[in-house]
Amino acid sequence: MLLGKNKDLTIAATGNSKKKHSKYDKYINETHIPLIPDEAIQSLSESDMLKVEKRMERRRKVLLDKCSELSLDVVGGDPWHKPNPWEFLVNKKYHIIWCNVFKAASSSWMFNFNILAGYSPEFLHKTKEIFLHLARVRYPRVTLEELKQAQNDSITFIIARHPFERLLSAYRDKFMFAVPHSFHDKLGRKIIRTYRRKGFDNHAPKHPTFPEFIRWLLDQVKQGNYLDMHFVASTRFCTPCLIHFDIIMKFETLAEDQLYLIEKTGLKRVIAPEWRNMGKGKNTLELLQQFFSQLTRRELDGLYDYYRYDFELFDYSVASYYNIAKPNELKIPEAAAIALGKVNTSAKIKN
Repeated sequence: MLLGKNKDLTIAATGNSKKKHSKYDKYINETHIPLIPDEAIQSLSESDMLKVEKRMERRRKVLLDKCSELSLDVVGGDPWHKPNPWEFLVNKKYHIIWCNVFKAASSSWMFNFNILAGYSPEFLHKTKEIFLHLARVRYPRVTLEELKQAQNDSITFIIARHPFERLLSAYRDKFMFAVPHSFHDKLGRKIIRTYRRKGFDNHAPKHPTFPEFIRWLLDQVKQGNYLDMHFVASTRFCTPCLIHFDIIMKFETLAEDQLYLIEKTGLKRVIAPEWRNMGKGKNTLELLQQFFSQLTRRELDGLYDYYRYDFELFDYSVASYYNIAKPNELKIPEAAAIALGKVNTSAKIKN
């Protein structure tokens, strides 16, 4: 690990030698990033650092064991078995590498990576620019070879989140609160035209309902279509069985996990935990109950089949969701079969 490697904070940007000019250059300070005052530095106690270290060891072991069990650690031709360096942000100056899983504290850590890239906190707090666009000006895409070389003296991390929590967060952000005339606003209208059933009254929402969105999503998966970065499975996005991760943070333990990461990288004078876009309105449990109770068990089966590797690799459970899902909607042939006593109607619960 790189504890203390960044204590000499002369502080430039990413260490990228490919100098490119952009319209954001005036907001970037190549030579100095303001340091956090001593009284504002957040840190874990020694005992808490040891506790989180053991947590990380357990998570790495679960990941390695599951990768082997599911044969995801074998390189192949499909997207699940092909290393994907495309989504990594590599900061060579500070020896820190992140695969940005969207809707898993991504806004918070994109802020920090932009700080490390030289953007001022004042600019980031007031700008309307998309953080990802700002970051990609400073963090070019890397090849697999470039990524592996950078990993030799860097800490690589990922933030995991329960797949269904992440999916609901993406749905709410991109469709319920869609920016007018944005890509997802237009996509939402297309989903409504295709999946909204007849009989909705004039009070129907202007955005896709959650079941409408899920039916669209499952059709995209079934047809092998591209899923954008907010909905794609983390396993496919970051290929954690084929690219090594030193630290596996989780959304549920993020407060401690990110302090641990900041300490291990020696960056506690430069960046601090950020809490951006951490939810709108009701608490997570209420929202999960409200939205997932609208789905049938068959739809839940489809979602679990697609996100199964995320559940397995990062040690999440789907069982409780089957307790709130609706019974499957019957098709006409099934209804006729039940009438003839030929179908077992007992509920199917997965563990």
